[in-house]
Amino acid sequence: MSDMRSNAVKQGIERAPHRSLLRALGCTDREIEQPFVGVINSYNEAIPGHVGLRQIAEAVKAGVRSAGGTPFECNTIGVCDGLAMNHQGMKFSLASRELIADSVEIVAQAHAFDALVLIPNCDKIIPGMLMAAARLNLPAVVVSGGPMLAGRLDGRAVDLADVFMAVGAVARGEMPESELDRLERAACPGCGSCAGMFTANTMNCLTEAMGMGLPGNGTIPAADAGRIALAKEAGMQVMELLAREVRPLDILTPAAVRNAFIVDMALGGSTNSVLHLLALAHEAGVEISLHELNDISGRTPHLCRMSPAAGGDHLEDLDRAGGIPAVMQRLLEGGLVEGEVLTVTGRTLAEDLASSQVRDDAVIRPLDAPYSPTGGLAILFGNLAPDGAVIKQALVAPEMWQHTGPARVFESEEAATAAIMAAEFEEGDVLVIRYEGPKGGPGMREMLTPTSLLSGMGVDDKVALLTDGRFSGATRGAAIGHISPEAAEQGLLAVVQDGDPIRIDIPNLSLRLEVAEGEIERRLAQLPPWEPAVKTGYLRRYAQMVTSAGTGAVFRE
Repeated sequence: MSDMRSNAVKQGIERAPHRSLLRALGCTDREIEQPFVGVINSYNEAIPGHVGLRQIAEAVKAGVRSAGGTPFECNTIGVCDGLAMNHQGMKFSLASRELIADSVEIVAQAHAFDALVLIPNCDKIIPGMLMAAARLNLPAVVVSGGPMLAGRLDGRAVDLADVFMAVGAVARGEMPESELDRLERAACPGCGSCAGMFTANTMNCLTEAMGMGLPGNGTIPAADAGRIALAKEAGMQVMELLAREVRPLDILTPAAVRNAFIVDMALGGSTNSVLHLLALAHEAGVEISLHELNDISGRTPHLCRMSPAAGGDHLEDLDRAGGIPAVMQRLLEGGLVEGEVLTVTGRTLAEDLASSQVRDDAVIRPLDAPYSPTGGLAILFGNLAPDGAVIKQALVAPEMWQHTGPARVFESEEAATAAIMAAEFEEGDVLVIRYEGPKGGPGMREMLTPTSLLSGMGVDDKVALLTDGRFSGATRGAAIGHISPEAAEQGLLAVVQDGDPIRIDIPNLSLRLEVAEGEIERRLAQLPPWEPAVKTGYLRRYAQMVTSAGTGAVFRE
C-alpha cells in the first residue's frame, strides 16, 4: 500500500534511522513493508477481567500476521472498579477514561500505525478505547476479554453483586459471617469481566451492538475457546477493513449510536452506559440528548432480566440463548433497530443478523411478552435535575416508582455508608449523597457499597438514594445518579437540607425538591464559592477540565 500512514516511519533514505530501530525489534524486511497494526492491550495483573488479556493479544497478533499485517502490542492503564470501590481510589476510575483515550491516541499517532485492534474488558477502559477509535478514525476492531463465569454456591449461581449485598445482610444480623466467607470464595471463579450485566459487560455488549466489535464480543465467556478464535478473527478482520478503508466514523453513525441505546434499554444495562455513550457520541460528532433517551426507552421493550436483578441471568446464559445478535434480531423484527448500518464485519447489521436466532425465550423474551413494555433505564428531570438524572427503572420496586420522602443529607459516600451500617435512617427517607460528581468528587465515584447495603438489609424498596455521583452496574433499588448540574456547580443538590421533601415520580420522569422557590433562591445566594477537594495531581487538573454528567463528563473543549 503506497499510501500507508506507516510510510512516515519506514519509507525513503531519510527513514534509515527509523528502519534501524525497527530492525532492533527483530522486524524483517517483509514485516517493515507490511501495514503496521497497533494492538492496544489493557492487560494488567490487578484486574480479574484483564489478567487473561495476554492470551487475547497473542491471538489478535496471530490473526494480523496471517492476514499480511505487522502487529505491535502496546498497553494502556486500567482500574478495577470493584477493588477501587468505597475508598479514595474510586475517584480515579472515571477520570482514567480520558487518560486511556489520550494514551491510545498518543501511541497510535507517534508510531504512525495504519490500523488498530483494541483489547479492553472492564468499565472505563472500553469507552476510553472507543473514544480513541472515533478520535483517530483509523480502521479499528474492538475485541474484549470476555465475561467471567458465574460462581456456584449450594446449587445456585452467584456473582460479585451477591457479595456486596451480603455485607448488608451481615450488618443487619440476617447472615452469619461464615456464610459471607463461603460466598466470597465462590462468587468470582476465574478471569473475565464480572458475570452480571454490570458496566463492563454492558459496554462490551453495546460495542457489539453499534458495530465496533465482531458478533460474540459481548457474551462469549472469557474461559471459552471461542473467545480466542474471536480474537484471531479480529486481527484478520482489521486487515480487511484497512484494505477497504472502512473507518470507525463510517460505523459510529447516529443510527448506530441509537442502536446501542436501544439494545441497552432491552438488556436493562448499567446506568453508566448513558455516561459513556454520550461521551463516545461527542467524540464521533453525533448529537443525542438525554430527552431522546426517554423516547427510546418508551418504545423499547425490556427483553432480558440479567443480574443484578434478583434471580437474573448471567452473560453465559445470554450467550447460550444467542447473545447480542439474537437480541438485535428480535429488535430488528420489531422495526426497533436500524439494520442498514455498517459493522466491522464489513457487512450491514441486517446481513450480520440474517442467520441469528433466539435459542431460549426464557432468557430473551419475545417482543409480545417482555418483562416490561418500556426500557430498563430512564432519565428524570425537574428542579433537582434540570440537566437530567439517571435511574435503572427495571430494578426499582413498584412501591418506589412514586415516592415522596424527607431528605437525609450526606457530604460524602463514606458518611452515608457509616450511617447506613449503623442503621441511622428511617423507612421512607431519601438519602442524598452530594459533592461526589465529576467536578466535586472529583471523579464521580460509584456508590455500590451504600446501595448494596440497603439491598442486603432488605430496605431498597423503602429507602431511596440520590447522588451527583454514579452507581455501579451491579446496583439495584431506587438509586438515582448523575444528577446534573452537580452540587459543585451550584446545582440545587447543594442546598438540600435534612427533612426537605423530595418527590420521585418515575412514570412522569420527574425529580423535584418540594421547597418554595423563594427559599431555594435564598439558599443558593448563600452558597460559598466552590473549592476543589483535591489540590494536587491529575485529579486537580481533571476537576478543572471536566464537564457535567449530563454531557457524558467529557473535557471542556
